[in-house]
Amino acid sequence: MPLARIDLVKGKSSEYRRALADGVYRALVEVVGAPENDQFAVVSEHESNDPTFYDPTYLGIDRTDEVVFIQITLNEGRTVEKKKALYARICELLAQKPGVRPEDVMINLIEVSKSNWSYGKGKAQYVS
Repeated sequence: MPLARIDLVKGKSSEYRRALADGVYRALVEVVGAPENDQFAVVSEHESNDPTFYDPTYLGIDRTDEVVFIQITLNEGRTVEKKKALYARICELLAQKPGVRPEDVMINLIEVSKSNWSYGKGKAQYVS
């Protein structure tokens, strides 16, 4: 059900990029109950001179050029507590592997109704 879009500066290995996607997915399964075998992620790299902008000290958080932007689209209905737990678990897992500093992880959730998904064949699989 979730779709993760992950953006980072170019130059990381395929193993690093895969670890980002896997860590986000694992947190989604563990914390918000995403189904097993339902991993969908797009990992995009950007040249260091591409227009990717961030404030290195916004809200008193010291970010580096290793910043990773994670945007997750998922079904609506999670509590604030679940969302907080998800953010924390993603940071924990990405710190373990591939080694991203929690200060360099920015997460944004986009909640949608179930009618906003089609997983193929031109059908809305989650609605009757």
